[in-house]
Amino acid sequence: MNKIFLVASREFKTRVQKKTFLLSTIGLPILIFGFYALMIYFQVKTTDNFKVAVSDQSKLFNGKIDDRKSTEVIFSFIDADTAALNKKLIDGAFDAYLFIPNGYNLQSGEPQISFRSSKALGLMTREKIENRINNALEEKKLLALNISKGQLDSARLENNAIAFTTNDGKKDNETKVGISYAVGMIAGFLIYIILFVYGTMVMRGVMEEKVSRIAEVIVSSVKPFELMLGKIFGIGAVGLIQFIIWMVLVFGLQFLIPVIFPDVAAQMQSAPIQPGAMGAVNAAKESSALQSIMAGLAEINFTLIIGCFVFYFLGGYFMYAALFAAVGSAVNEDPQDAQSLLLPIMMPIIFAMVIMTKAVNDPNSSLAIFGSLFPLTSPIVMMARVAHGVPDGVTVVQLIASMALLVLGFLGTTWVAAKIYRTGILMYGKKVTWKEMWKWAFKNN
Repeated sequence: MNKIFLVASREFKTRVQKKTFLLSTIGLPILIFGFYALMIYFQVKTTDNFKVAVSDQSKLFNGKIDDRKSTEVIFSFIDADTAALNKKLIDGAFDAYLFIPNGYNLQSGEPQISFRSSKALGLMTREKIENRINNALEEKKLLALNISKGQLDSARLENNAIAFTTNDGKKDNETKVGISYAVGMIAGFLIYIILFVYGTMVMRGVMEEKVSRIAEVIVSSVKPFELMLGKIFGIGAVGLIQFIIWMVLVFGLQFLIPVIFPDVAAQMQSAPIQPGAMGAVNAAKESSALQSIMAGLAEINFTLIIGCFVFYFLGGYFMYAALFAAVGSAVNEDPQDAQSLLLPIMMPIIFAMVIMTKAVNDPNSSLAIFGSLFPLTSPIVMMARVAHGVPDGVTVVQLIASMALLVLGFLGTTWVAAKIYRTGILMYGKKVTWKEMWKWAFKNN
């Protein structure tokens, strides 16, 4: 055990003391934060107003498109014909114009309303203009039929018309389901990245020692099994420390956004003020949506999710790192050999991602249950189910069984990988296949 600790501490120190570790651990979150801040800056500071002149010859809108104040699309009414509008459009007086001909029939839509812009419109701008004009036309049609927009809104069914509950009587609202979906996807994807990145790091470390013949010197005083476990534990500690620093920096840097861009916080908190009953209705809806999000977050058991994430992160890493180490010990100087041997190891990870997309939508399906119990896929799939809670997303029995099977899977893969590692680390000049590695694992004494 002491030799395993010595190898692990050596692997940990040699990687942590490198400049690349500091750059990737601290520099990467800062770089991501920098790009994020630039996106916010350009979104807030460089948003140009799109000015639309409206020539309402039929007096349809009475000088007002809607009551909403928008800083992106601004409608201004002028009295001019198409020739004058085209001239002003060329001169740059406005970005586009809307011409409503005299005698426009609201019911038939004839003669047709024309819209002309000085340049091609982006998809978002086009959609915003269409929505505001169509909403205004819809409101005018309702008023012509003696139906107010408030009456139409009250007749429409809200999302909370049906109350969803689980068998134990708990309310299963849409917000909680959406948050669980996002948490499960993020957690599963993070473990997916961790398995690939740090598993490949273990494989490259073994390959470097084998190619440089350092392994021959090390195994003279350390057993191959102890050497393999020491490398797995050492690199795993590096990955865990790096991941914790990333999380602290990523979430901590978010609080600097209002400090760096004070205008952003003010703009995010300010909302368009609407007069009358519609303003009160929209304010009530926004307040209800915020309360729904907070209630959904309160129903998520983050303590359980974080605990399971750490367990499946470590269990999945140890299991796959042993397999990656076995492949690294069997490869010689040609990196192409490693690519051909990695396919059987990578397929379960990719298969787990496919099952996870099913599990976040239907956590109690047969495929999701199988994926969360099978050790090679459970680190990714189980996180998608745990995010929905216990026992709603996964039962206590299934969770305990999945953890036990993952531990057994780690012990089994470590035993197989150790036998392959023992033979492969000292074998040179031979291209190894999985058939040959299978013989090393089960037929060698």
